[in-house]
Amino acid sequence: MGSLFGRALVTAGVLHADAVRVLSAWEAPDAGQERVRAEFLRHLEEHPVDGMWRECAAGHITASTAVLDPSRTRILLTLHAKVKAWLQLGGHCEPGDATLAGAALREATEESGIGGLRLLPDPVRLDRHAVGCHPQGSWHLDVQYVAIAPEGARHTVSDESDDLRWFPVDELPEPTDDALRRLVAQAVALPA
Repeated sequence: MGSLFGRALVTAGVLHADAVRVLSAWEAPDAGQERVRAEFLRHLEEHPVDGMWRECAAGHITASTAVLDPSRTRILLTLHAKVKAWLQLGGHCEPGDATLAGAALREATEESGIGGLRLLPDPVRLDRHAVGCHPQGSWHLDVQYVAIAPEGARHTVSDESDDLRWFPVDELPEPTDDALRRLVAQAVALPA
């Protein structure tokens, strides 16, 4: 399997296996999250080849990150260029990603311009939301992590953002959504 296609298939298999491992081991904080976890695992079972990729019209696993400052009192949010709402950083898995955590960290670093983010090892929440990745619609099956920015970190707005700013965790901007509010509540409740 020396070809680029062959290497991409191996990487896809490794990432898929990591997603199954992470979701199988993750302890959901409540019954609703447990139902979502089971749904994500069912999706991966039903879509062993393409379930991690944007091309899967039935839905695809994504990875996002709540980036907190070292005091955990502020969160870095992006005013998403397409969605036109304030959201956590994150997005689609890519062929070079070997792990979900690696995808979450890559996306957070790319979208924030901040090096040295410290990703907490386990997801904190799961969220399923409708998106327009395909003409008939699709789903993001989002595995959500938390990262802590280094002291004095400076961010840079990426091409995917209209804006990027720090906000107090108890004063989230509008427009946003309940999924972000739940993620922030879970992130700040984590032990330091």
